[in-house]
Amino acid sequence: MIVAALLAVAAPLAPPADVAARARQCAGKDGWSDPAPPVRIYGNVYDIGTCGITVLLIAGPKGHIVIDAATAEAVPSIVANIRKLGFRPQDVKLLLMSHSHIDHAGGLAALRRATGATLLASAAAREVVERGRFAADDPQRDILSPVERVPAAGILTDGQPVTLGPLRLTAHLTPGHSPDGMSWSWRSCEGGTCRTIVFADSLSAVSSDAYRFRDHPAYVARLRQTIARVAALPCDIVLTPHPGASDMAERLARTKPLVDRNGCRAYAAAATQRLDQRMADEAR
Repeated sequence: MIVAALLAVAAPLAPPADVAARARQCAGKDGWSDPAPPVRIYGNVYDIGTCGITVLLIAGPKGHIVIDAATAEAVPSIVANIRKLGFRPQDVKLLLMSHSHIDHAGGLAALRRATGATLLASAAAREVVERGRFAADDPQRDILSPVERVPAAGILTDGQPVTLGPLRLTAHLTPGHSPDGMSWSWRSCEGGTCRTIVFADSLSAVSSDAYRFRDHPAYVARLRQTIARVAALPCDIVLTPHPGASDMAERLARTKPLVDRNGCRAYAAAATQRLDQRMADEAR
């Protein structure tokens, strides 16, 4: 009986029902537009995105904030997820973004039409989403698909707070994966316990086939600075635009810890390792 009791104590907790439902629906799928049911991550933070792309909803009494919008094809399922959570799409008041590539920003225009929300973006991101001007130094410039143009009502700077009622997020310019990359940090509370959450933008060195990072030392230096900056952010829970980059499914399923103060450092360390490997491969 004592052994049984000890085993019961040691047994891992079952994942929440919404996480289990997402795991079932996304089994074998990680497409940018593959519909997925919504899941609560922590406190007032939900993932309303797809099997392969994180879209965050941060709920507040004065309205909600959504970060990223996946693809245009994904927007109907994103709007349906807002409703499944019991929220009204028109109560989404602000749209924010990580970076302007089509897998994260392709749905911004359609989501803005569905919600009436205001889009805020960095000056660099605005050139892409509002004016259709891809950055000349984007390593993926030659393979980028255009996003539907959408007006940005405000320009965000590094360290700028974004507030909506009691919600307060901080913008962090984190260029490297793309020249307009932006990460976000804020506090969310659950049962009296508050955590610092970081939505860290992609840090991977991805490019067109013709691009060599070794030929662009200034860009590589900027990416390394960004990686170091993400590593240094206060961070209890790290989330990423591609959920697999931060083992989000496993962490939500409780097979890995959701709260990990080393999470941002580990995410950055993995990015450094991949960048070093890319540079070594290019030198051969």
